[in-house]
Amino acid sequence: MTYTIGIDVGGTKVLGGVVTKDGEVLTTSRRDTPREGGSALTQTIADVALELSAQYPVSAVGLSAAGFVSSDRKTMLATPNIAGWNGVQLDAELTALINLPVVLENDANAAAWGERTFGAGKGKENMLMVTVGTGVGGGIIVNGQLLRGAFGVAAEIGHLRVLPEGHLCGCGARGCFEQYASGNALLRHAREAIAASPDLARNLLSRGDGTLEGLTGRAITDAARDGDQVAISAFNTTGQWLGAGIASLSVILDPECVVIGGGVVDAGEILLAPTRAAMERYMPFAGKHPYPEIIAATLGNEAGLVGAADLARA
Repeated sequence: MTYTIGIDVGGTKVLGGVVTKDGEVLTTSRRDTPREGGSALTQTIADVALELSAQYPVSAVGLSAAGFVSSDRKTMLATPNIAGWNGVQLDAELTALINLPVVLENDANAAAWGERTFGAGKGKENMLMVTVGTGVGGGIIVNGQLLRGAFGVAAEIGHLRVLPEGHLCGCGARGCFEQYASGNALLRHAREAIAASPDLARNLLSRGDGTLEGLTGRAITDAARDGDQVAISAFNTTGQWLGAGIASLSVILDPECVVIGGGVVDAGEILLAPTRAAMERYMPFAGKHPYPEIIAATLGNEAGLVGAADLARA
């Protein structure tokens, strides 16, 4: 039996794993992501692949990375957060280093495929995945296939413009979805709630270093679980924006389910309940058509790795 390797490239780590056709991760290997990116990062990925392929018979490698991937899945068109990778034909460079076929995939697409094939959306033919982390990412499954678009850059849902002349986004536009429904947005909503009710915020601030700048998403989540009203308010605001965006996307895509992944979903129903309520409240043609189920992702940090490995097998 042969296996495939999935490698997920993040801002701080390169995580690879040998994956079976059933989505089981047999072993993993991790390296720090080189800050200089470029050829140093490409070599790090090759080192991970070579280490893993020495342990199991491997037929191909799937690479999951944040950025724009060409529609033929061979070239990194642009990587806003990785230096030296714009316009790089990574499949050729990596194949020369590891002597195995390589398939590239956007990280959110790979995570969506992992969840659809082995996780929360298993078996769904039409699925939307929304990853809520530092920003908001997306992956779209239509009739059992990933929607990549004409140029490979589909499903960048975090950059839908939801508020004209809103907050400036890193993409250069204003009012993008991820400015209101991401982990960074959760922090902003919490800080705004603290400013509005400073006397109620002492408990929440005490979970950090006592300052607004020292507040973390984990502290907000823990406080919300303990019933802190300021923290719960921040999640309610984030869920309202998230649900409103999902409602608009749903009348375009008509998914069976929406899988919410990313670090913020660790809060569970604290985030999902207000998101569902907002989706129903803002749904166009409310009550006249079925609504998608909103559920939490189940594969965690391995979703991109497992998804990329399976896409390399196809």
